[in-house]
Amino acid sequence: MLRIAVPNKGSLAETAAEMLAEAGYAGRRDSKTLHVVDAANDVEFFFLRPRDIATYVASGALDVGITGRDLLRDVPQPAREIEALGFAQSTFRFAAPAGRFSTIQDLAGVRVASAYPGLVDAFLRENGVEATLVPLDGAVESAVRLGVADAIADVVETGTTLRQAGLEIFGPVIIESEAVLISRPGDAEGTERLLRRLRGVIVARRFVLLDFDLPAKLVDQAAAIAPGRESPTISPLQDPEWVAVRVMLPRKGINQVMDDLYAIGARALLVTAIHAARL
Repeated sequence: MLRIAVPNKGSLAETAAEMLAEAGYAGRRDSKTLHVVDAANDVEFFFLRPRDIATYVASGALDVGITGRDLLRDVPQPAREIEALGFAQSTFRFAAPAGRFSTIQDLAGVRVASAYPGLVDAFLRENGVEATLVPLDGAVESAVRLGVADAIADVVETGTTLRQAGLEIFGPVIIESEAVLISRPGDAEGTERLLRRLRGVIVARRFVLLDFDLPAKLVDQAAAIAPGRESPTISPLQDPEWVAVRVMLPRKGINQVMDDLYAIGARALLVTAIHAARL
């Protein structure tokens, strides 16, 4: 039975649970439940703190897990990342009072506060910089103002929070993070099936089916606008001068594609969501 670690709270938890449900797995009914057996799919779910998941999986106590790439890289002996899951994206950067530092080499010998000391320390060492890491749990924007650090390393979205704290971003990106599926050393039976199902959910979220009617003489022109994954499906209609077309396309930009097809003569354009897929 495949043993899967799932975030029990935080920004990762809700979307991870939704993905697993869309992939056909049983979920938990009570948010306080820490263990669920899905006998029909031969898996067990363990609901854990996101920060602990990489440790459990790396040790081999659990087979696979869903966590953030940042949390994965923050542990001394990380597990193996096997798939990016396309949600909970974030960027990690250095920040300090305006004008104080301009490159990460300027951090040599100073104090850097972060909720991800392992990740930051490894990045600094890779770049030949030795700094004093100040581990903090949670928001670190106030660390400089309160005198416990000279700079910070933290998640950056718009930068508004940092500016409000009197800080500016400098230096390179530490890591581009997102939710990832991770695995213990070696391959656990059932991992490939889980991976195929999650990939199917990702595809279903990113793509739609587009159906439309079209004058037969315009098929090549329409295929240039909406080529699909391999090629469009073309079916005859009662009127021999018209055909029905079905194509799988990215969800993003679908309205522009519909506009372009309508402009060349396509009619009865219908978009259908995809609930599951295997490519």
